[in-house]
Amino acid sequence: MRFCTNCVMPDTKPDLAFNEQGVCTACQAYMARKEVDWDKRYKEFQEILGRYRSKDGSNWDCIVPVSGGKDSTYQVLKMLQMGMNPLCVTSTTCDLSDLGRRNIENIKSLGVDYIEVSPNKQVRAKLNKIGLCDVGDISWPEHVGIFTIPVRAAVQFNVPLIMWGENSQNEYGGPAAASQNNVLTRRWLEEFGGLLGMRVTDLIGQDGIEAKHLITYQYPTDEELQRVGVTGLFLGHYIPWDGYSNALLAQAHGFETFHSTVEGSVVNYENLDNHQTGIHDYFKYLKFGFGRATDLVCMHIRRGRITRQDGIELIRMHDGAYPWTCLDKPLKDILAKIDMTVEEFDKVCDRFTNRKIFEMDANGKFVKDKKGNLKILYRPSNDDYKKWTSKAA
Repeated sequence: MRFCTNCVMPDTKPDLAFNEQGVCTACQAYMARKEVDWDKRYKEFQEILGRYRSKDGSNWDCIVPVSGGKDSTYQVLKMLQMGMNPLCVTSTTCDLSDLGRRNIENIKSLGVDYIEVSPNKQVRAKLNKIGLCDVGDISWPEHVGIFTIPVRAAVQFNVPLIMWGENSQNEYGGPAAASQNNVLTRRWLEEFGGLLGMRVTDLIGQDGIEAKHLITYQYPTDEELQRVGVTGLFLGHYIPWDGYSNALLAQAHGFETFHSTVEGSVVNYENLDNHQTGIHDYFKYLKFGFGRATDLVCMHIRRGRITRQDGIELIRMHDGAYPWTCLDKPLKDILAKIDMTVEEFDKVCDRFTNRKIFEMDANGKFVKDKKGNLKILYRPSNDDYKKWTSKAA
């Protein structure tokens, strides 16, 4: 593994690339923001909103997909500040926390119309288990639904404009064409929207699942999208995106944070709505050798809030811890919802753990401490730049 010489992102991250100095594309994209004429983009954004704003007030001006988190709260606040009348649409999380519910109620109190779609819980539990066992993502149905349900609502209610938040390919690093894009399209969804190579149609016939059970996970047809003229824009393309400042603004308007640092993270203001999130982030660590703590550390390093060395220490402290709890809920209770024991979970974990990244004993078993934490073979260090320059030479 090699690590970015500016932040601490490893080269195992899918779709990430590095330049000759060892700087990752996520850092390059953030540095490029200095060259953007943000005033010009903001004016362009105002003009776009003007074109979509209902002339007679007979329909909503836009749809804002919301989870109740800091970013969706920020998106709603921005739309209200800009004089828009949004319809907020929630695709309910797989294992909603009490804190997540309170933050959803807070969004509703901001003065917006709101609808919530809760997919069949029996089917979703099956999809959670299939996603975990087949592609290593317990949150697979949630990651699909957060993109399909708001788009289906746009078609059903004839509201063309959908305001998304950040472009993850720009914020976290990805192909240049995708990271510079300001429009969320069907192609973006299929490539980066969480499918992980498993199509919705692949699920038909598994564990009694029928096509009628998957309506909420199906993207509208091209004909339906064209009839309404659905356009999904990234707010982060027009206004500089920053999760921390989003959290500050959201908190000032009633958003609640967790009582301590969220497990596997380094902050208390995100991933507050779903008890399964800790499992999702843990599997990213098993596959690629980095977790949510690394993501957050990198974003703060790029913005100059912490040094790279401090970021390395935070990663050593928090990244990749076995998810015994998430938002104070024990792992065994989280797994009970998908009819899985901790022992069965561990076997799935071992199957998805990257043998090139984690230490194994003479018997071919992964080395774990008393808390179940794996021993990783590679960590970022202060010598990463030397490693890159040595490679170039």
